[in-house]
Amino acid sequence: MITMKIIKKPRITEKASFSAEQNVYTFDVSQSANKTEIKKAIFELYKVKPTKVNILMVPSKQIFSKGKKGVKSGGKKALVYLKKGDKIEII
Repeated sequence: MITMKIIKKPRITEKASFSAEQNVYTFDVSQSANKTEIKKAIFELYKVKPTKVNILMVPSKQIFSKGKKGVKSGGKKALVYLKKGDKIEII
C-alpha cells in the first residue's frame, strides 16, 4: 500500500473541520510526498478527484512537559481541494 506511506492520517483540528465545510480537507503526509503523488493517493483511497493540492511545512516546536524539555516533531501537511459536490468521510 503505497498510498498509506504517502498519506499518514487526516489532520483533525478545529480549523481543519471548519475548512472541510468549504470542501478543503487536511492530511498529514510523508516528507517525500509531492502534489501529484498526493492527488493519486487521495483518488485511490477516497475515489474523489482533487482539483488542487497545497503543501505546507509544519515546523518543529520546543515543548516543556512534566518538568522536561523536548521537541515536538514537525512534518508536512497537505490541503486537498475538492469540487463542490464531492465529499470525503473522515471518521
